[in-house]
Amino acid sequence: MKYLCAQHVDLDGSSEQLVAGVWAIFGHGNVAGLGEALYGVRDRLPTYRAHNEQAMAHAAIGFAKASNRRRIMACTTSIGPGATNMITAAAVAHVNRLPVLLLPGDVFASRRPDPVLQQIEDPGDGTISANDCFRPVSRYFDRITRPEQLLNALPRAMQVLTDPVECGPVTLSICQDTQAGAYDFPVEFFEPRVLVRRRPRPDLGELAGAVALLRNSKRPLIIAGGGVHYSGALEALAAFASRHGIPVAETQAGKSALAHDHRWCVGAVGVTGTGVANRLAAEADVVLAVGSRLQDFTTGSRTLFMNAALIGLNINPMDAGKHGGRHLVADALIGLEELSSAFSDWCAPKAWADKVAEAKLVWQDLANKALAPSNDVLPSDAQVIGAVHRSSAVDAIIVGAAGGLPGELHKLWASKRCGTYHMEYGYSCMGYEIAGGLGVRMAKPDTEVIVMIGDGSYLMMNSEIATSVAMGLKLTIVLADNRGFGCINRLQLAAGGAPFNNLFADTAHEILPAIDFVKHAESLGAIAVRVTSLGDLEAQVHAAKTNTRTTVIVVETDPARSTTDGGHWWDVAVPEVSDRESVRIAQAAYLKAKAGQRLG
Repeated sequence: MKYLCAQHVDLDGSSEQLVAGVWAIFGHGNVAGLGEALYGVRDRLPTYRAHNEQAMAHAAIGFAKASNRRRIMACTTSIGPGATNMITAAAVAHVNRLPVLLLPGDVFASRRPDPVLQQIEDPGDGTISANDCFRPVSRYFDRITRPEQLLNALPRAMQVLTDPVECGPVTLSICQDTQAGAYDFPVEFFEPRVLVRRRPRPDLGELAGAVALLRNSKRPLIIAGGGVHYSGALEALAAFASRHGIPVAETQAGKSALAHDHRWCVGAVGVTGTGVANRLAAEADVVLAVGSRLQDFTTGSRTLFMNAALIGLNINPMDAGKHGGRHLVADALIGLEELSSAFSDWCAPKAWADKVAEAKLVWQDLANKALAPSNDVLPSDAQVIGAVHRSSAVDAIIVGAAGGLPGELHKLWASKRCGTYHMEYGYSCMGYEIAGGLGVRMAKPDTEVIVMIGDGSYLMMNSEIATSVAMGLKLTIVLADNRGFGCINRLQLAAGGAPFNNLFADTAHEILPAIDFVKHAESLGAIAVRVTSLGDLEAQVHAAKTNTRTTVIVVETDPARSTTDGGHWWDVAVPEVSDRESVRIAQAAYLKAKAGQRLG
């Protein structure tokens, strides 16, 4: 803990402690060791208590993402279920390349009291513990069985947590008797250190190749990924797009890289993309992917930009070369600046700019219709989004993660300012929303944070409502209640399946649950209200701005409706054999779409 207090990060000329705090749920595997250590540094390294180990790790991840990976948090648990509860969150951080330091307790290094309470025994391997489950979802894993091992493990952990390529979760699994041991560490180990972010420049050969491709392009398109945010390249991207007349489409992680009303912003791309972005992607002859790992939702399962040469501007060589792309390995900010300098005053043809403007107008009209209120008995997710957007502050940060809402938000949410869209869609983890929103609020304490969540995710993980109240970190939570897993029910039907086991009405049950989300949220300390109209929803979102506690606003929605405009095909395998005609029809359509996938 003393070592963590000595690690600082350079933030544009000023220095701050890298680790902003530690989330802790204590048990017999960490309370006497790490718990005592945290008490000793409580004036320099605050400790926060959560209600669920996975949730507190989500909060730490949300904090790191909202901090653009420049500051982090640590999480400590006991052994056994406390530790394994964090594994899902470790996977979230791993997929999204986000830094979090996980410090689960472990078994006794001496093995004298084995098997201790909550110990997993492997009859064929005496070195195994439950914490080995962290190995595949950690960028660096180490089991600390002797105190002097920290002399190597801690610097290695800091390197991974702050490295733009290796960045991800670090797990230091510390045996509980080792936690209580003593060792004469060298004094210099605890000297303050400032960690500086590396910004590698592009290789001159790769840069020349990218310049040649773009200079000969007639229909270029930029895809902005999360790396644009993490590199601090928002202004550079806007300047690049404006100077060279290139439209910018956004991934879930890249959304709000440009404000929605920026001339060259064409919004979301891919499976949950806008009509304009996907139209341009289909016609583009060169695609410059900046800071994106190009997952299947971005590429339409490799059926978008089929006619385009792909350039991967990415600090990670693996991501830069995906899908047969031409490597341009560099920091996003430096790479954009050097590309722009090499282009001089080159600009894409006016005909392409005219098509962008025309397509944006067509799409905006369709989006406005989807967002507008109607006389339907229950609103769609899109109409709920429209109401929240109309009543939210210009700098409010919208947070989401799973279900139908992320797709609708990606397609329809108009980011009023840069950096105001926070979506966990790399792992699309149900239950991230409220805990992640808490982490966002910790990183941005003076900014309104609006969490949009479905009833399915809410029921999976809602405990950190109580934590947000206890910590005085107000959230506005809009809970769309469609009485089940509406998103997957729609996917089930699209694949030719019958409604089964997703909506409450289609499950095996004796009594359909009538869950009172208002009373539940109130019992956790929140202000809660149920609204019955979109007008009431707007009024309550507006009123929540002045509330002093977390506010939960419940609105019933139609589970069957989603926005049909925009979007693109997604590869979800359909059974080759079925007794039902609807599945056979869906399988034929699937094979036809699959034939258009890009190889390489």
